[in-house]
Amino acid sequence: MIEQALSRHNVALRVKITVKTLISLGIIALAVILPQLIHLALGAPGGMQWLPMYLPILLGGCLLGWKWGLGVGILSPVISFAITSLIGNPMPALVRLPYMIVELAVFAAVSGLFSQRIAKNGWMAFPAVLLAQVSGRLVFLAIAAIFQSVSPLSAVTVWSQIQTGLLGMVLQAVIVPFIVMGLRLLLIKDKE
Repeated sequence: MIEQALSRHNVALRVKITVKTLISLGIIALAVILPQLIHLALGAPGGMQWLPMYLPILLGGCLLGWKWGLGVGILSPVISFAITSLIGNPMPALVRLPYMIVELAVFAAVSGLFSQRIAKNGWMAFPAVLLAQVSGRLVFLAIAAIFQSVSPLSAVTVWSQIQTGLLGMVLQAVIVPFIVMGLRLLLIKDKE
């Protein structure tokens, strides 16, 4: 969606890269800060229920497209882990980090595949987010099932986590598309 807005304004490639980089950094920062705030207010159970890192990643995919979104999806949990490890409370936990990298990469890539369609029709953000969520969670479950013999995360544990986070996912399936549609309207208004 951002790509289409920048192309309509005929901006140079250097400017496109700068804008996308700044947006990506903002989304990564949000993906690090938002979980900290939720955990501070609601504790670890609140994080497992509301899944605060997922919201910025879904937003990033819809706005930036699949390539840049994929980068944001991969880097966000890695940077969050690196920063929070310095203060003694790594988030996500090391055992969960590889799974989260893959899951968030799927979230961002799938929602990012809809970016051009969202630029034309904001309502496409709803299927983009929903399909991304379902795909990401299924991949998480599948990877846990495949590696459960060598990992402390079993498919049963992951299924329980999916159920715990269902309310957060439903809420994000509504909130993220409305944020995206609002930003789209601002970009269209800016065009006129």
